[in-house]
Amino acid sequence: MGRRPWISSTKTDILSVPGTVDGVANGDGAQEGGRKPSENKDELVRFGWIKGVLVRCMLNIWGVMLFIRLSWIVGQAGIGLGIVIILLATVVTSITGLSTSAISTNGCVRGGLGVIVICLSTVVTVLTGISMSAICTNGVVRGGGAYYLISRSLGPEFGGSIGLIFSFANAVAVAMYVVGFSETVVDILKDNNALMVDPMSDIRIVGCITVVVLLGITVAGMEWETKAQVILLIILLIGIVNFFIGTVIPSTIDKRSKGFFNYQANLFAENFGPSFRDGEGFFSVFAIFFPAATGILAGANISGDLKDPQVAIPKGTMLAIFITTLTYIGVAICIGATVVRDATGSINDTISSSLRCNGSAACILGYDFSVCNTQSCRFGLMNNFQVMSMVSGFGPLITAGIFSATLSSALASLVSAPKIFQALCNDNIYKGLYFFGKGYGKNSEPIRSYILTFFIAVAFILIAELNTIAPVISNFFLASYALINFSCFHASYSKTPGWRPAFRFYNMWVSLLGTVLCCAVMFVINWWAAVITVAIILFLNIYVIYNKPEVNWGSSAQAMSYVTALQDALSLTGVNDHIKNFRPQCIVLTGSPMTRPALLDLTLSFTKNFSLCICSQVFMGPRKQTVSDINLSMDKYQQWLAKNKKKAFYAAVAGDNLRDGVKCLLQASGLGRMKPNTLVIGYKKDWCTASSQDIENYVGILHDAFDFEYGLIILRISQGLDISRILQIQELQRKEQEKLALEAAKRDEQEDGKRGIRSLKFLNKAVKYSSNTLAVNAQKDFKISTVHAADFNQHLLEASTQFQKNQGKGTIDVWWLFDDGGLTILIPYLLTTRKKWCGCKLRIFIGGKLDSINEEKRAMAALLGKFRIQCADIKVIGDINMKPSKASWKTFEELIEPYQLHEGSKDPATAEILQKEYPWKITDAELERFKDKTYRQVRLNELLQENSRSANIIVVSLPIARKEAVSSYLYMAWLEILSRNLPPVIMIRGNQKNVLTFYS
Repeated sequence: MGRRPWISSTKTDILSVPGTVDGVANGDGAQEGGRKPSENKDELVRFGWIKGVLVRCMLNIWGVMLFIRLSWIVGQAGIGLGIVIILLATVVTSITGLSTSAISTNGCVRGGLGVIVICLSTVVTVLTGISMSAICTNGVVRGGGAYYLISRSLGPEFGGSIGLIFSFANAVAVAMYVVGFSETVVDILKDNNALMVDPMSDIRIVGCITVVVLLGITVAGMEWETKAQVILLIILLIGIVNFFIGTVIPSTIDKRSKGFFNYQANLFAENFGPSFRDGEGFFSVFAIFFPAATGILAGANISGDLKDPQVAIPKGTMLAIFITTLTYIGVAICIGATVVRDATGSINDTISSSLRCNGSAACILGYDFSVCNTQSCRFGLMNNFQVMSMVSGFGPLITAGIFSATLSSALASLVSAPKIFQALCNDNIYKGLYFFGKGYGKNSEPIRSYILTFFIAVAFILIAELNTIAPVISNFFLASYALINFSCFHASYSKTPGWRPAFRFYNMWVSLLGTVLCCAVMFVINWWAAVITVAIILFLNIYVIYNKPEVNWGSSAQAMSYVTALQDALSLTGVNDHIKNFRPQCIVLTGSPMTRPALLDLTLSFTKNFSLCICSQVFMGPRKQTVSDINLSMDKYQQWLAKNKKKAFYAAVAGDNLRDGVKCLLQASGLGRMKPNTLVIGYKKDWCTASSQDIENYVGILHDAFDFEYGLIILRISQGLDISRILQIQELQRKEQEKLALEAAKRDEQEDGKRGIRSLKFLNKAVKYSSNTLAVNAQKDFKISTVHAADFNQHLLEASTQFQKNQGKGTIDVWWLFDDGGLTILIPYLLTTRKKWCGCKLRIFIGGKLDSINEEKRAMAALLGKFRIQCADIKVIGDINMKPSKASWKTFEELIEPYQLHEGSKDPATAEILQKEYPWKITDAELERFKDKTYRQVRLNELLQENSRSANIIVVSLPIARKEAVSSYLYMAWLEILSRNLPPVIMIRGNQKNVLTFYS
C-alpha cells in the first residue's frame, strides 16, 4: 500500500531535421557547413498535421501513467483534485487558447482536490501550447523543434543550452521508456516461470534487444518510424476503448471482491474528495502525474519533416491536448465512479445485514473491506496499479496498451534526440559537436547522432536505476517549456515589428504565467533537480556568451536591448545635469578607426565601460561617391570595433571639407543626455607642409568646438598617429602572399596531377617567398625610402600601440595652468583609475610666484583634497613667466620664418598687396601683439623638457587663440613649440563648465 508508482517521464518527442537554408527566409542566415536543400524536393518525405503532429503528440501524452498510475492518483487526490491536477499540468505545458485556459481555471475552482490535480497538469500544458503556437506561426519553422523555437526567439545563449540538455533528456528518456517496457515483459516472464537469468539482468537483456530493434526502425527512415507510430496508436486506442467498455460490463463476484462495482452514485461521492496517505500531498501527487503531460512538443520537434509546420504544429498540438485531456478526465471519472479505494480481493468479505454496515460505499454495496484500515490490502485504487486491466473487458489489451505507450514514447524520443542534436550541431554553437551534424539520405538523416543516442540509451538501460536521474530529466523538459513560454512573452513585450504570429489566441501575460508555473513545478517536483537544471543552463549559457557564436537570428533579446536602451535614454532626458555625474563623452576624429589606434586607445582609456565614445570620419568628395563610401563603412567599422573589443561607436558624415563635416558631427551626434561634450583630435603633424586652407580648417575645427561648448583634447605623439600607409602596405603584402601561395599550389597540382591544393607546405613556402619580395614593391608604390622604411614603420607601429600596453610604474605630469572647469585635472585622474595606468602617479605642476611657492602649494593640496584627487607631488613653477632662452627663441623664429609676412621691412603699398595675397601669413604687428603669449609657449616647452621628460604622458593646458585675432599659422606654431620633442602630450582645454565639485 505504501509502494510508490513507477516514476518515468512520458516525454516530448523531439524529432527535428535541421532546417534547410534557402536564402535568408525568416531572417535565418546560412550557417557554414549547414545542410543544403535537397536537389529534388519531391524526394523529401514530408508529413501532414495528422501523422506528423496529432498522432505523435497523443502517443506521447498517453503514456504508462494512463494505464498504471492514474488510478492511484484518483485514489489519493479524489476525483475532484485529480481532474484539477490533469487540467493544471495541461495548461502549463500547452495553452490551447485564452478561452480554454479560462474554462480550465473555472473548472479548477469548482472541483475537489482530485480535480485540482488534473487541472494543474492541464494548465501547464495549455499555456506552453499557446506560446508554442504563437511562435510557430511567426514565420518559417525549420528543423530543431524546441531548440529552434527558443534559439530563434531568445538567441543562441538560451537556445544552445536548451538544445543540448533537451537532446540529452530525450536520449535518457529512451532508456526510461525501454526499461518500463522491459519491466512489464519481465513481470510476464516471472508469472510464467520463464526468467532467463534474474529480473534485473533480464530487464537489461530485454531492454538492449528492444533498443536495437527501435534503432533499426529509426535508421530505416522516418517513413518506417511513422508507420510504426500509427500501428502503436491503433493498439493504444483499442486498449482505451476496451477499458471504457469494461466499465459497463456487469461486474463479476471476483471483480467485486477486488473493488469494482460498475457505476455507483455513492461510490462517486465517496471518491470525489481526497484521501492522501503515506505522506503524500497535492504537490507530491502532481509531481507523479506531470510527466504524462510532457508530450506536447512531439510534433514540433520534427518541424523539419512537416509539410507546413506553421499550420500543422498549432492545429495538431492543440487538438491532441484537447483529446488527451478529455481522455484523462474521462478515465479518472470512470475509475472513481466504479472502483473503491481499498479492497481485500476475498469473495468471502460480504455482509448479510445492512445493520453491520459502517457507512462506506463498499459496505452499502454488500462488502466489508474494513480490515484494510488496519492492514495492507492488495486491491482497490490505492493499492493495485493494474486497476485498468481488472476493469477492462479483456485484460491483455491493457498490457498491449502499456507496450504501445512505452514503445511509442521510446521510439519518438530515439528520433527526437538526434534530430534536435543535428540542428544544434549544424548551427555550430558548440564547435566540438559539429561532427554529429552530418546528414545522410534524401531526408538528411542524422545517422551519427542516432548512434550517439543509442549508446547513451544503452548506458542508462544497463544501469537500470533511473530514480535519481528521472527528476533531472523531467526538469530538463520543464525548463524547455518555461523558456518557450518566456520566448512568447519576451517577443510580445519587446514590441518588435517582426513579431506577427498568425496564431492570435495568445496573451503575453498568460505566457509569463506559464513561465512562472513551469519554474514553480520544477521546484515542486524536486527542488535539488531544479537547482541542478538551472545551474547547467546557466553554465551552458555563460559558455555560449563567452564564445560568441557568429550567428544573428534577430532574437527578441536583440529587440529588447533596443527597447531597454531607448527607454533608458528617454528617462535620462528627464534628469537634469549635475557636476557629480559629469563624464567626458567624446567624439574622436580617428577617420577609419584602425588608422589612428593611439588616439582611440587613449580615449578608451578613460571612456571604456564608463562613458560615450564615438569614432568619427568625414568623407570628402563628390556626393555620390561619399554617400556610397559611408554606407559601406558603417557596418564594416562598427564590426571592426566590436571584433577588437573597442567599446565605441562609429559615425561618418559627408562634407565639402573636413571642417564642415566636423560641424555636422558636433551638432548632430548623440541622443538626449547621451550627447558628446568633448572633442578628441590628433595633432596635425604635417601642418608645415599642408596647404593654408587645410590649416585654416584645422584651427577652425578647434574654434567650432568651443563655439558649441565642447571640451577639447589634442593628442601629440612624436612619431605621429596615422598608420594608414602601413595598413596599405600590409594589405598589399597579404594579397601578394595569397597570389604567390596560389601560384605555388597550382605548380604543385600540375606536378602531382591532383586537383586542388594538396598540402599546406606549399602555402608556407609561398608566404615565405612573398615576405622577402614584398617590402621593395610596397616601398616603390608608396615612395618610402628603402633605407629608412622598415625602421620608420616599426617605430610608428610601436608608438601606435603604446596605449594598449600596461604603463607600469611612472608618472602622469599635469600642467594645470588655467582654470577651465577642471577637465584638465579630471582626464588624468580617470586614467589612473584604469588597470593599465594604475601604476602611474599624478604629479601636478602649477604656475606661481617665487615669493609664495609654499602657500600656493598648500592651497593646491587643499583644493585637490576637497576634490578627493590624490597626487604624488605638487610643484609650483615660480619662473614660468620668464623669457625663454635665446636658443629656444631662435628655434621658434626659424619655425615661423616661412610663414611670416615681414610687412614692416617693405613699403606700405607692397605690404598691402602681400597681405591681400597671403592673408594667412603671420604679420609683424600680430607677432608683436602676442609676443608675451608666444614667449610663454616657448618657455613652457623649456620647463616641460626640464621637469617632465621622463613622464609616461604629459597633460598640459591648451593655449587658446582668439578667433580672427590670431592667425592659424601662429597658433599652430604655439602648439608645435609647446609640445615638441616630448613624450606623448595631451593638450586639454575645458569649456569653462565645472566638471569637479567639492560636495558629496
